[in-house]
Amino acid sequence: MADEIIASAEPIEHSKAPHDPKEINPKLSSDIHYWAQEFGVTGQQLHEAIRVHGTHVEKVRAALHHHKAS
Repeated sequence: MADEIIASAEPIEHSKAPHDPKEINPKLSSDIHYWAQEFGVTGQQLHEAIRVHGTHVEKVRAALHHHKAS
């Protein structure tokens, strides 16, 4: 029995989705990575937008969109 392999065991996949789809948690590197990619900015730019506009995704999205258009 010790030689048996459990065939149904699958590797754990880490979700690429954000922790919360409506709020960015700046303390989670996975959130910063996800949202920086989503918005096409650097992590530093994202942190700055969060500092100024808060963590709500739509507010940050609007601020970064406005900044890019300028």
